[in-house]
Amino acid sequence: MTKSYTELVKLQTIEERFDYLNQGSTVGEATFGYDRYLNQRFYNSPEWRKVRRNVIARDEGCDMAHPDHPIGGRVIVHHLNPVTPQMIVDRDPALFDMNNLVCVSHETHEAITYGSKEMLPEEPIERTPHDTCPWR
Repeated sequence: MTKSYTELVKLQTIEERFDYLNQGSTVGEATFGYDRYLNQRFYNSPEWRKVRRNVIARDEGCDMAHPDHPIGGRVIVHHLNPVTPQMIVDRDPALFDMNNLVCVSHETHEAITYGSKEMLPEEPIERTPHDTCPWR
């Protein structure tokens, strides 16, 4: 199944979006291996930097493009469909397709990559006046 940003943003909850994006990989599973240099060269290219800026602007820096989940730290622009070394060599248009990209936090990226919902950032606790008062 090819995933798309268009389908992702139709999902209302952060859990539904996580389930859609989840890749179910495991720690230590081979990705680029000896071809890591391709990955690094690609992510430092001017073409990537331009599309990355456009994705962050489109998603307004929100985790999985969910408006109630702004990313407080570094923003990662994540490919919804996995990238292969051959795609980079061929300059596959899917690498730059904004329908194949979404903003995520570091924690969310790890959760998506390794398939653990427990790794998702916790929802902020809604505070109320006097909620820390010990005699209430």
